[in-house]
Amino acid sequence: MRKLLLGLAAGIGLWAAPPTFNKDVLPILQKHCQNCHRPGEIGPMPLLRYDETRPWAKAIKQAVALGKMPPWLADPKYGHFANDRRLSPAEIQTLEAWVDAGAPEGDARDKPAPVQWTDGWNIRPDEIFQMPDPFPVPATGTLDYVYVVIPTGFRKDTWVTAAEVRPSARSVVHHVLAVVRPPGSQWMKDAKPFVPYVPPLPSSDGSDPQAQPVNMSYELLAGYSPGMQPQRFDVDHSAKLIPAGSDIVLQVHYTPNGKTAVQDQTRVGLTLASEPPPKRFMSAVAASWKWEIPAGDPNYEGHARLTFGEPVELVFVQPHMHVRGKDMTVRLVYPTGESQTILHVPHYDFHWQIIYYLDKPLSLPEGTRVEVTAHWDNSAANPNNPDATKTVRYGFQSTEEMLSAAMGVIIDRE
Repeated sequence: MRKLLLGLAAGIGLWAAPPTFNKDVLPILQKHCQNCHRPGEIGPMPLLRYDETRPWAKAIKQAVALGKMPPWLADPKYGHFANDRRLSPAEIQTLEAWVDAGAPEGDARDKPAPVQWTDGWNIRPDEIFQMPDPFPVPATGTLDYVYVVIPTGFRKDTWVTAAEVRPSARSVVHHVLAVVRPPGSQWMKDAKPFVPYVPPLPSSDGSDPQAQPVNMSYELLAGYSPGMQPQRFDVDHSAKLIPAGSDIVLQVHYTPNGKTAVQDQTRVGLTLASEPPPKRFMSAVAASWKWEIPAGDPNYEGHARLTFGEPVELVFVQPHMHVRGKDMTVRLVYPTGESQTILHVPHYDFHWQIIYYLDKPLSLPEGTRVEVTAHWDNSAANPNNPDATKTVRYGFQSTEEMLSAAMGVIIDRE
């Protein structure tokens, strides 16, 4: 009997006194939760104070026990990540024991100092660019991608250490891409500065450059999709370049919420380097689009690959599919023939577009190949599937599909 009691105590935690919110729970919330669960962020309720948190105690226990919160989809067997959001077993045990004890508040003198969040931002931007007027999004319907050209006014080459894209109406924003358009570009040439623009349909021969959804030869400055955190580029003394005279082109995909018409006024915040860095942070992507997902197929497989033509340091990987996305694996194949799986997402969730930052940059020699394998569930058993009777092809709406692994890499500045 004594051994049984000791085993139970070890399994559920043996507390001299029940954990309290002020002493034990609040530090966990500050570290793992408040970046999303505070006013103006994606979390549906703030978790800054006891009176805000107490009504959600049982829901918090269930979410952390099931691993749903904080959201983290990577398989721990592969890769190590600097932004790993998972709670430790001890932190989960603390939250569960606090709820089981009746969620006591505790002594106010035990509270840690509140985190000093920047109002409206997760970074402290040196420059802010925004759509000049709110864009009206109707309650229903399907909207084409909208483009907004924003001149930077930069008279010299400018180096960016972090970027954050913030829609004002997140409920209707599927994604935003902020792309650096260099001087003299013909991409989106008919778009007037600050005026929302819908380009013509792509021509059959692809000859119209402004009809390209994104010019992949240009630098992707930053992106937004649900659950995405600000992007940092100051890894290992690096930064992203915005050449003098460039514009920032916003590609915004609106999806009406089906209930009410709203307005959105997206902003982009940048923090700037004080001087040119020794290394340049750039974007790369392994993507494919020549596939068709058969109607009703519960496990259709797709592939994408990219070979680096020079040595790079790999900083992050971000998987992207739409609502039928099921899983994704990203593998490196070195010139020697050796291979390494760096990311496996066994249960992809369209609602959490997470960027996985490696715990330290990974040096890849010239000729390293990135191989991406993914599966989609186009069956009726997928609760997110809008129509299991249709063959699904590549497309920009969330009812269509994509397959890509975006990456951040560092190269020598020269």
